[in-house]
Amino acid sequence: MAQSSPAKRRRYEHNPDMTVGFLGAGRMAQALCRGFITSGLIKAGNIMASDVDPRMLTLIGELGIKTTQSNKEVVTSSDMVWIAVKPHIVVPVLTEVSTVISRKNLLVSIAAGVKLATIEKSLPENQRVVRVMPNTPALVQSGASVFTCAEGTMDSDCSIVSELLSSVGLCDEIKEDLMDAVTGLSGSGPAYVFAAIDAMADGGVKMGLPRDLAIKLAAQTVKGAAEMVLKTGKHPAQLKDEVCSPAGTTIAAMHLLEKAAFRASLIDAVEAATNRSKELGKN
Repeated sequence: MAQSSPAKRRRYEHNPDMTVGFLGAGRMAQALCRGFITSGLIKAGNIMASDVDPRMLTLIGELGIKTTQSNKEVVTSSDMVWIAVKPHIVVPVLTEVSTVISRKNLLVSIAAGVKLATIEKSLPENQRVVRVMPNTPALVQSGASVFTCAEGTMDSDCSIVSELLSSVGLCDEIKEDLMDAVTGLSGSGPAYVFAAIDAMADGGVKMGLPRDLAIKLAAQTVKGAAEMVLKTGKHPAQLKDEVCSPAGTTIAAMHLLEKAAFRASLIDAVEAATNRSKELGKN
């Protein structure tokens, strides 16, 4: 079934009594739970999560939500069900719960690479399904998420998802054929940035800085630079040029990064992750 058009949608009126379930209680489910509860959008007592790992249930249970090892219990108890399991077990889990799923349930998948069509094949016809690509900074309410809606969704479904995702960062609606590229950029992107922070800190240590201070300065520098891109509206290249004084230290460093193919390596990394996401979608 084709995805729905991201045309202008009817505004969602928040329902404080909405019940939310998570199939899978890993780090991303925990991050989303925390955001929903902290924002006041969903009551902790209205959330339930299932997982085969008791440790995950203990961790997510610390947020004050209900836990269970029964996936079917989560579905029957929830208006909205988040599919937060590994990509390769999405279909088996959906097959397991398909007998208790109805139009009452809005299903939201955060499984990387798993297409709407794959999800819908395991569900009753014309099911309400939204596919989301979040990222791990949602753990600190600084996530970057995108979503796309299946044809069976109601007018308000995507507005509901958008409001909830906005509680853990920024979000946008896109066409599904862009999902793999988003996975390669913002989905996998935090790892690229962590590697850059680690390398910058190592450089500081090499030049004599204490490790703790080097990491703090590197991380704050990345955070501050990102805020400048988002808040000034200037192109990153313009901001870079504004730091590079003639014959100064920064342009000397940028020359070295260019010789080391810094930019090309990041472009290649996004491409590699995007292609891997496409491969996952074919399995």
